[in-house]
Amino acid sequence: MPDPRKIALFIAILSGFLTPFDLSAVNIALPSIGEEFAMDAVSMGWVATAYLLASAAFLLPFGRIADIHGRKKIFVAGLSVFTIASFLTIFASSALMVILLRILQGIGASMIFGTAVAILTSVTPAKERGSVLGIYTTAVYIGLSCGPFIGGFLTQAFGWRSIFFINIPIGILAIALVLRFLDGEWADAKGETFDLEGAVLYGLTLVCIMYGFSLLPDAEGIILLIAGGLMMSVFISREQKIQNPLLDLSLWRRNRAFAFSNIAAFINYSATFSVTFFLSLYLQYNRGFDPWTAGTILVIQPVAQAVVSPFAGRLSDRAAPGTVASFGMGLTALALLALVFVSDGTVIPVIAGILILLGAGLGFFSSPNTNAVMSSVEKKNYGIASSTLGTMRLVGQTISMGIAMTIIALFIGRIQITTTQHVQLLISMQAAFGFFAILCIAGIFLSLVRCKPENPDS
Repeated sequence: MPDPRKIALFIAILSGFLTPFDLSAVNIALPSIGEEFAMDAVSMGWVATAYLLASAAFLLPFGRIADIHGRKKIFVAGLSVFTIASFLTIFASSALMVILLRILQGIGASMIFGTAVAILTSVTPAKERGSVLGIYTTAVYIGLSCGPFIGGFLTQAFGWRSIFFINIPIGILAIALVLRFLDGEWADAKGETFDLEGAVLYGLTLVCIMYGFSLLPDAEGIILLIAGGLMMSVFISREQKIQNPLLDLSLWRRNRAFAFSNIAAFINYSATFSVTFFLSLYLQYNRGFDPWTAGTILVIQPVAQAVVSPFAGRLSDRAAPGTVASFGMGLTALALLALVFVSDGTVIPVIAGILILLGAGLGFFSSPNTNAVMSSVEKKNYGIASSTLGTMRLVGQTISMGIAMTIIALFIGRIQITTTQHVQLLISMQAAFGFFAILCIAGIFLSLVRCKPENPDS
């Protein structure tokens, strides 16, 4: 009988690769999808945004459901929903159908996000946790880096629908391995009630905030942000009064390691997710590279992350994870500062060096920060901790793109970007990187505030 811990790690690697691969591969295929269904830029944006919104809105509720009813059940259900949605997207006949199926994919992804790390943490001894989380994080980075290459090749050779076909055998394999080799359910909060009203309020709050941010600086965006803020206040007030809340705010009030590690993750993803977006435009519009060459340059960052992440995970088993993650945040801030000074005359080796520094910073941050979060809570809260961290990632990613769109709207306007706007594009890129660098520097201090995390189950 194979070691269940190794099987759990392999399953986590499959799921860790699958969802980010789908996200990055589909982004490459957006022009082809838009051309087939005559979609405008906003509609194409919703193909990606619908996935992120659904993932973020359902992540925390499904993490809580998994803690109550069993993480294995929710994990298998998530893989099934994601795989079925991928299969149906192959036969999508309209833009609306593609967007609706992307929402369904996002729901499945939220069930995977909210349980994969929790299951992996449940079966791994505390002293080995950093190492396996480092390996899992590497799988995520490999998925992100392979997406543009494999997605671009498949789209060009077989059409954009072939990207979704790739998800099917990976999903079926992961489901089969879970059902065959993993016996536990890991329902450490069994018997507690699920806060359905809180889940609905939470989902509506996220939709208003995330969609509103994408509409800035228009009045509709401001109105939605205000509505989201008001609903968030109601949600927080409500969660403090009920016995079994969707979001255990005591973790945020009494557990500094948990609170500041999640805040650090939110800041890190908010400051870095749109870097690839800006550099992709810069390399193609300002420097004249074709998409394949631009993708080859940009892949340097996730490759550097994949190389550094396992080492950083092992290091966080021997040193305080929060300290290692703060060091990674510092490297990330340095890279963002360096990107502020990139111009049309910057040689590619310099850009490559900055991307290596950025990848190393993210590698040193991500897996140790995940270790810090998961090591700061009791076993019964593994699902909620994992899904909370995933929510910070998804919300941060969406806000990062919201900031990027707002800056472009201010410097360029809501028009199609062409080579004639290369000066405005460069200025907007430099302004964005300057803002992100300041955000990341603030994140260093917030990251250092956290106390050394305890190991409740060691």
